[in-house]
Amino acid sequence: MNPFPVLFAQVDSTTVEASAPEWYTSLAEQAIGPFTLGQLLLSFGIILGAMLLRGFLAHFIFVQLKAVASRTKMEYDDRFIDALEKPASSLILIFGIFFAFTVLPLDEEWNNFASLLFRGASVVIIFWALLRLVDVLVDAATATMGGTEGQKALFGFAPLIKKAMRLFLSVVAVVMVVDNLGYDIGGILATLGVGGLAFAIAAKDTVANLYGSIALILDRPFKVGDWIQVGSDVDGDVEEIGLRSTKVRTWPKTVISIPNAVLANEKINNWSRMPKRRVKQVVGVTYETSPDTMNEIVEEFRRILREDDGVNQDFILVNWTDFGASSLDILVYYFTTTTKWLEYMDVRQRINTKLAKAVDAHGSSVAFPTRTLYLEGENVRKLAGGAELPNDLGPQQPS
Repeated sequence: MNPFPVLFAQVDSTTVEASAPEWYTSLAEQAIGPFTLGQLLLSFGIILGAMLLRGFLAHFIFVQLKAVASRTKMEYDDRFIDALEKPASSLILIFGIFFAFTVLPLDEEWNNFASLLFRGASVVIIFWALLRLVDVLVDAATATMGGTEGQKALFGFAPLIKKAMRLFLSVVAVVMVVDNLGYDIGGILATLGVGGLAFAIAAKDTVANLYGSIALILDRPFKVGDWIQVGSDVDGDVEEIGLRSTKVRTWPKTVISIPNAVLANEKINNWSRMPKRRVKQVVGVTYETSPDTMNEIVEEFRRILREDDGVNQDFILVNWTDFGASSLDILVYYFTTTTKWLEYMDVRQRINTKLAKAVDAHGSSVAFPTRTLYLEGENVRKLAGGAELPNDLGPQQPS
């Protein structure tokens, strides 16, 4: 037995028409082209309602979501909501336009066209939202990874991963849109396959660079911001890693674009991966320095290195090693605690200043390339043109 007989009572169309004012019925049935005024007003009302719902979603729901996200400690929930806001609003508008078309008495051909257009537009908006989420998801994934050096190296490839994901999503979106528009994807792919071989041959360098990009992602020999050296022509900081090439900012501030296929097969010297930076130099002292003084200078050099905060104390080597062409050579071998170029150069300058003062304090001096020529007897007179030299009695004079 129905407890609500009034709510579920059957009402036929004649009852509704009788209850409506006569002027309203006549106005609603007024023809405007192929449609009645009532149908057009209903269609307009649906679009207006969709726009109002869109505004409500944007100015109330998303505002509340942003307020909640701002109170959390996470950074990426705010970006996640921002990425979804515009696609969600656009999807509501597309739904409204579609339903506004469906209430109009269109023929079957137009109804099918509206349905296909709606499906295609819906797929585009959904993939638009996914493309906006790519940056957020990749950044969140890299930020939540561990702190090992291998994982940190992946951070520099985040722009390349984002580009690859955008390209993949774009291809999938195109395929799905074409499929939703009613076209046979298999036939299209088969048609494209006829020219695929010619295209692959023409684009072999691009394909090679793409595979090179994948190899760089897997091996992670460098990241954005690293100082690398490739061969004798490339030396600078990695500025961008792309799908086809990697851009390096050289020290003269020029930018070199290197194909990834070349980088994948080259020896890459990553200076930024050094845990410490080496200094290897020879300090030459003049030959007038006595052996005992040389030993004292060596000990002073070792003390200077041990007491300097910029010197890594794991390994220090100072020894008098050679009798050079114009100096007594002391090998000075150590590592700095910093790998940054400017700080490294400051440490070297400070140490060199202390070493020079130590040599001077022991009554010696740093040698420079010199050569001493010793001449005796007949050779001296030949160089003097046969003239007698002072204090030289000559061969005919009595001794």
